[in-house]
Amino acid sequence: MINTPESSPDALAWYHAAHQQRRATLRQLHQVAQWASAIGHLVHLLQRERGASNVWLCSDGTLYQQERRLCARQTDAQRQRFTALLQTDAPPLSSLLCTSLACALGYLDTLGALRERIATRQATPADAMTHFSRVIRHLLNIVVQANDTVDDPAIARQLTALYSLMQGKELAGQERALGAIGFTRGEVDDALRQQLVDRIDGQQRCFDTFLSLTTPEQASAWQAYCTPSRETERLRRLACTRLPRTEDPTDLALRWFALQTARLDSLRQREEALIAGLIRETEALLAAHAQPRDFSRWLEAHADDEVETPPGRDLIGLVRDQARQIATLSHQLASLEATLAERKTIDKAKSLLMTHRQLSEEEAWQQLRSLAMNQNRRMVEIAAAMLSVGSLLAVPSKE
Repeated sequence: MINTPESSPDALAWYHAAHQQRRATLRQLHQVAQWASAIGHLVHLLQRERGASNVWLCSDGTLYQQERRLCARQTDAQRQRFTALLQTDAPPLSSLLCTSLACALGYLDTLGALRERIATRQATPADAMTHFSRVIRHLLNIVVQANDTVDDPAIARQLTALYSLMQGKELAGQERALGAIGFTRGEVDDALRQQLVDRIDGQQRCFDTFLSLTTPEQASAWQAYCTPSRETERLRRLACTRLPRTEDPTDLALRWFALQTARLDSLRQREEALIAGLIRETEALLAAHAQPRDFSRWLEAHADDEVETPPGRDLIGLVRDQARQIATLSHQLASLEATLAERKTIDKAKSLLMTHRQLSEEEAWQQLRSLAMNQNRRMVEIAAAMLSVGSLLAVPSKE
């Protein structure tokens, strides 16, 4: 037993400072865990509004008009509850966490203008997708930044599992919205197909991380309720290969949306269960650290401590990598509209060649490709130049 009857005032002062800092960190984590529940609900509603908006835009306003409006009202109601929660007294927050909060609230303020553009159909599905995804990404960053101050391995593990699940769910939500675009249009081109594949692969990596960190009970529940159904896998294969001409695109779109929505609802339940466990854990730790321990016993408990990486820090790199991954995929959405526009330009040029020179589709494509290679230019540039003089090309008359 270490004898410390004459402990110096300095030692005791720093011990009490350590205790107070530990309490402040736990209070912050408890606060963030409560915020995470509201954030998860808000993100869930934003994901639903994003999907409904894409179906509505792609169907030229014939599908999901009432659903889109209902989603917007539900999103706004949950947004008010979240902002009210932020008004409660909170312990000092890190600058990064404050930055994430400011960005999230700032982008939430832009939803009104986006909805106006969607309602008047001035926004494309790609525009809406990019905008909603950006808002969601900044909300999820709040959960990421909370991991910076974690000094308890159990909490770090739970928080990383939670973020991995939330990120995987967001990529599943993006998959739902992208699939809705393709099925509603009745066409999934190469660019959109690659976007879908990226989301399917990305979410699986996130879910694998979640399953490696969470409890056996949570992992079992995820396997039972959150894995894609056989019908979902069938529709995935259709989207990633070629849509059948024998099935109604509208029916496929509605079936896809319903199946993916049911899966996202199940993921939301797992998310809530994790958050509830995190709140219980932080409350238990706060209760255990309500009063400072006897200094001599505390000192003895730290007698053999060595300099080491704080508990949980090995997980922070993983969280950061996942945050960068979702940011990268979200940025890719911004290029989707340009890619689709380029494909339309090339298709029009192919059609012009097929009509003017009596070529097959493959021959027209090869000719465009050869011109692009010979002139060291992109194929879309050749196609655009060809279309600009297309009116001068005489279409041969049929005799």
